[in-house]
Amino acid sequence: MEQLKQVLKLKQEGHSIKSIKRLTGLARNTVKTYLKRMPEATTGTTTDKELAGLFYNQDTALQQSSRLQHLLRHFVGIDKELTRPGVTRQLLWGEYKEQHPDGYAYSQYCEHLNRFLNKKDVVMHLEYNPGEEIMIDFAGKKFSYVDTTTGELIPCDVFVATLPYSGLIFCIALEHQKTADLLHGINELLRYLQGVTQTITCDNMRTAVTKADRYEPVFTDLCYQISEHYGTTFSATRPGKPRDKAMVEKAVNLVYKYVYAPLRNQRFTSLSEINYYFRIQLDQLNLRNYKGSSFSRRELFDQYERPLLRGLPSKPYLLKKCTILTVQRNYHIQLREDRLYYSVPWQYVGSKVKVWYDQQTVEIYHDYQRIALHIRVAGRGYHTIGEHMPLNHQQAKSAKGWTKEELLTKARHIGVATAAVTESMLGNSIYMEQNYKACFGMLMFEKRYGKQRLEAACSLALTGSRVTYTMIKNILAAGIDKQVRITVDQPLPLHDNIRGAQQYQ
Repeated sequence: MEQLKQVLKLKQEGHSIKSIKRLTGLARNTVKTYLKRMPEATTGTTTDKELAGLFYNQDTALQQSSRLQHLLRHFVGIDKELTRPGVTRQLLWGEYKEQHPDGYAYSQYCEHLNRFLNKKDVVMHLEYNPGEEIMIDFAGKKFSYVDTTTGELIPCDVFVATLPYSGLIFCIALEHQKTADLLHGINELLRYLQGVTQTITCDNMRTAVTKADRYEPVFTDLCYQISEHYGTTFSATRPGKPRDKAMVEKAVNLVYKYVYAPLRNQRFTSLSEINYYFRIQLDQLNLRNYKGSSFSRRELFDQYERPLLRGLPSKPYLLKKCTILTVQRNYHIQLREDRLYYSVPWQYVGSKVKVWYDQQTVEIYHDYQRIALHIRVAGRGYHTIGEHMPLNHQQAKSAKGWTKEELLTKARHIGVATAAVTESMLGNSIYMEQNYKACFGMLMFEKRYGKQRLEAACSLALTGSRVTYTMIKNILAAGIDKQVRITVDQPLPLHDNIRGAQQYQ
């Protein structure tokens, strides 16, 4: 195009063919051909595309364009076809040639196919912020150790994580990929980092995601519990998009190269032994300088990411089990594992509650709100919190829990007669529990009738031979304690059966 534009310019300036040949270095016949095809209306502002349409064979171009369009229509959906079992490029090219006998040969077919796939599979460079994200995954290739009792080779999964900003890598060997293993891996990861990021990103593994979705995935209860305990949140990659966590995919390959490979000939007899040597290789990997640079992953992490990590709780998260139970009529739920009953507020009798429990605590939720928290205890029986009981049950519980000394102390605060009645009632029966209940009920009259009336009723009851709870109750109910008692002092009559002082000399 530059040569054509130069010839056009020289022609417009009035140069001869010989002069144009000398100035451009083109052959004389080439200059003539160009000038012959060049219309008079051509100017210096003519575009390259317009010039190409004037000077090149458009029949061939149109033919090539038509063939290419047919080929591109054939390529629609071909990336999915290539993933099907047994489908090869040779097979697809044969089908293409059957429909278009004048189409491209196999080599050109593959060339255009590579261009098509490369354009379709473009990638975006992602920027990461320090301390913002952890990416986790399980390595596809397993490690193994030898069972010393049977000699069997036991495969184990390897949990891998990385911080995409600094590239710091962590790995640990685990028995499986189950819920307890994932939790152990995350706990050890955060202890290794001595902090937690804002987000933990994973793929759609079953132990983390219950419903995969491009925009709103649903995570397992374990992920929500970990998020609450450590103050972080979980994020999942798009289904079928492993490049969303490309950094951890790369970290897995580095673990193969710098952890697996150096230990390939070593014999291990336990997971703990594997993880001991894993940590040695891992530290060496994180201290290795990046290619062509003077800093390592560990240096980047210590300088830029560690100060931004959130602090860890005092204890790692413990795996909790979950069950749905119905609150029984006695306002308790039963953990069937240990046959122990735990109380909930009595208002929730008959309701369905979600119970989370581990070896230390039992948490009971209703409508996403925690309504009870217990320390998990050993043995069997009932574990009841007083506040969960109705008022009348609390009073009954209080009566059952009084001691003799406590009852007498409370009675003395009311009055002397009340204390005397209490002491008398405590000795009424050989069944001490019944005596305690009767005394407690008698002392509760203070709330209804007041101290003065209860003291007066007790004084009146002491005039009898035996004092009971029912006697005090009847005196107060009838108001007998309010009546004024008149006492008349009468002198003793004189009689012979009276001895004087002389009898005692």
